[in-house]
Amino acid sequence: MNILITRPLIDSEDLMGKLFSLGHKIIHIPTLKISPINLKPINPKKYDAFIFTSANAIRSLRLLSKDNDKLCFCVGAITEKIVRQQGYNNTISAGGTVNALKNIIINSEHLDKKKVLAYICGDNIVSNLDLELQKEGFQIEKIVNYTSDKIQELNEDTNKLIKNHPPDIIFVYSKRSAESFIELVKKYSLNGLMTDSRVMCISEKVLNVFRQSGWKKLEIFETGDEITKINNN
Repeated sequence: MNILITRPLIDSEDLMGKLFSLGHKIIHIPTLKISPINLKPINPKKYDAFIFTSANAIRSLRLLSKDNDKLCFCVGAITEKIVRQQGYNNTISAGGTVNALKNIIINSEHLDKKKVLAYICGDNIVSNLDLELQKEGFQIEKIVNYTSDKIQELNEDTNKLIKNHPPDIIFVYSKRSAESFIELVKKYSLNGLMTDSRVMCISEKVLNVFRQSGWKKLEIFETGDEITKINNN
């Protein structure tokens, strides 16, 4: 089976290795370029907890000092894994959605409304988690520490690979990535090769981007369930 992955290599290398070992052909098209913002290091002592909605936020984090016991709320298992790799041991995962993350924070026995939270994220987010938590009475500071720019070019080898091996399944992990991918497909006139592709979308918002552009075979999946989805084909 031909499988197209749109996530950056650092986030998809393990998955791609597993899929390759199962005999699948992998086409890798990262759709976003992630760049850390050059901010002054954050003083962790100002905050009672950190909130991360992406692995890129923790990778781009710069601190004045380490605080490995800092309470960290993570949107999902992969983000939590990266947070733990950075040395943090007091982590809570929401299972993959921002709404679930919000509910976990609101109902957390570790927090009260006097606590100060740092929401660390990128420049392009689909949910104003900080504003929603402020409405619930929390003190929260939003810190944007990385940018995500759409990739606008496909190299010749990748273009040829797609034409020789049209994807059976495409995995897309964010709304912005979906927009970038669709723009690339249009720019390089690849629409006809994607007609029979099953597009696996990480959320309803991602699915709606494809639906509005006329794509038909759309499904929602959760991070970590990629191989299960493929096996259920």
